Amino acid sequence: MNKKNRPLYLGLMAGLTLIGLGISYESLWCDPRSELAENVPDPQALHRLSRDGVTVEFEARPLDKGGKLIEGGFANVRFKITDQNSGQPLSGVSPGAWLDPALTGDAAKDRSKSCKARVALFLKSSIGARPLLDLNSYFLLMLNKDASLTVIDPSVSVGGVTSTLARIELPGIPMDWAASSNDKQVYVSIPERDEIALIDTETFKRVANIDAGKQPLRVALQPDQRLLWVGNNASDPQHSGVTVIDVPSRKNMKFFATGAGHHEIAFSADSRYVFVSNRDSGTLSVIDASEMRLVKTLKVGSHPLSVAYSALSQAVYVADGRDGSISVIDARSHQLRHRIEGKQGLGPMRFSSDGRFGIVLNTLESEALVIDASTDQLIHRLPVSAEPYQLNFTKAYAYIRGLASAKVTMINLSSLGEGRQPIIQGFEAGTAAPRQAGDLPLAQGLTTARDENSVFVVNPVDNTTYFYAEGMNAPMSGYSNRGHNARAALVIDRSLREVAPGVYSSTVKLPASGTFDVAFLLNQPQIIHCFSTEVAASSTAPHRQTPQIEFMLDPVAVVQGSPFTARFRIVEGNGTPRNGIKDLSVRYFLAPSSMARDSHVHEVGDGVYEAPLELAEAGAWYLHVQAPSLGSAFAEKNYTSLRVLPAAAQQASDSDSRSVR
Repeated sequence: MNKKNRPLYLGLMAGLTLIGLGISYESLWCDPRSELAENVPDPQALHRLSRDGVTVEFEARPLDKGGKLIEGGFANVRFKITDQNSGQPLSGVSPGAWLDPALTGDAAKDRSKSCKARVALFLKSSIGARPLLDLNSYFLLMLNKDASLTVIDPSVSVGGVTSTLARIELPGIPMDWAASSNDKQVYVSIPERDEIALIDTETFKRVANIDAGKQPLRVALQPDQRLLWVGNNASDPQHSGVTVIDVPSRKNMKFFATGAGHHEIAFSADSRYVFVSNRDSGTLSVIDASEMRLVKTLKVGSHPLSVAYSALSQAVYVADGRDGSISVIDARSHQLRHRIEGKQGLGPMRFSSDGRFGIVLNTLESEALVIDASTDQLIHRLPVSAEPYQLNFTKAYAYIRGLASAKVTMINLSSLGEGRQPIIQGFEAGTAAPRQAGDLPLAQGLTTARDENSVFVVNPVDNTTYFYAEGMNAPMSGYSNRGHNARAALVIDRSLREVAPGVYSSTVKLPASGTFDVAFLLNQPQIIHCFSTEVAASSTAPHRQTPQIEFMLDPVAVVQGSPFTARFRIVEGNGTPRNGIKDLSVRYFLAPSSMARDSHVHEVGDGVYEAPLELAEAGAWYLHVQAPSLGSAFAEKNYTSLRVLPAAAQQASDSDSRSVR
């Protein structure tokens, strides 16, 4: 399989393999760095290297334009890659980058060798050798059957078991979700709570619950990311419609009662118009998002089940499941301009990224209808997986998941067209049909990988998510979701993105202060280089606000029954002694478990405190220093162990000593 069809981390591994097969350290090392321009205010922020016909400019700048790189703050990491001679940008080169504390000592003397070694280590993706920030990483967010989400790091495994990075508890059972265009936020509908749960993917934590009207199910972000639209499937027609949420403020702005039944949502390319289908009312509602008003309600059939927009034809397509028709509505005049006849059973519908081909699934007939948006004509009827219910696109293929089959159907987009014979392929994603899992959410179990040349497919029966790269005969790997039952998957991309021709960028949160190496890898030509940048300390960083403790246990092993006083020093985050803590105590117990004991602490001075301990039994004792005034985080982090020797062993040792003398 061609490397460009693999995920980025596989491509990077292949590139490093080529390096290891014979390219010398000298050929990998780049010319010395120089500043891009004399007017750059921060000499650490911007660097340039030129080699083998390629120029790379590195920049790390705080999002706060007037500030500096500081721990806990957000920064934009940016690489501009151009042709050295012509200055033309180099697109689609997929560079790799990692940020880690700068090497010191002997390792720092030969930067050429150490930089290559560090990149080789990072590419192995082992748990003990992770960089502080991986700018090539992505994660799988799994929507579970219970009230939770699971975060999986596909690049790391322990003994063949996928690494689970985090669990996110939800206030109720999730139904659907939508991610922001930069993957920084994920909005999850919780129908039983009438809320949207907001997930911050920087920390993988739930940061807000937003009121979303009655029975919120479908969730959709308009293209400009300003408003979140939520379909409300309330049984009362007065509460059935769409709720509008302002993304920046996280506030419920307005509710539109559009009609009864389930609602699907589509947008015009400029985000001005929102098109909402109303299943039981048989209508399509057109809403002006800029003016927040209902513009028009159109009768589109007896049971509209899906709605999709094509930027190519500037039209909205509404598929009706009962009468089998597809209504084509002009997105500007909001008038019916054509009707395409099909068969009963039509359901999910989507368009390819260029807007050319629309695919409508017919669950009853187990077929896919292909519409050419350039002519608004039905050009193909194709057999697909049994009872198709989910559809997604990569650049080259349409992927279709069936309820009654474990097989995923692939339709080659380049083979579509009037009078042409489409190429249909497929692969097995597990052995069981999704229908066997019972109730399934609206969220898709079929998601496109970040390279848009591969997909992840959730099999809810065997609780495994399969990775399939185009060109392969079968999935390359599978990721299990231990402890929970996966129902849907979403890729959270943390990698560098090409934000402009030849410009690759990512926004990161700087986790610590100090001097850092920013390792850079380019495959063609093969270049490895370590840039450098400085991150200042922040007095407001959480780990600097919590006092730190230094245990002064001397000796670290004592004899049972002997008097012993535990001593320790407490300092602020900036290193100054912390005096006058009145509620300090030491809780200690014999491992593995025993009745915990408490000792009162006396202040000695200069941040030093001591506490007498009664160590009547031999073994390993654990000591915890705590103070309610310093919070639970202080108590959780400040503990140590102490070895207590049996008195008999000490007596025997003393007896042996006397015998020798």
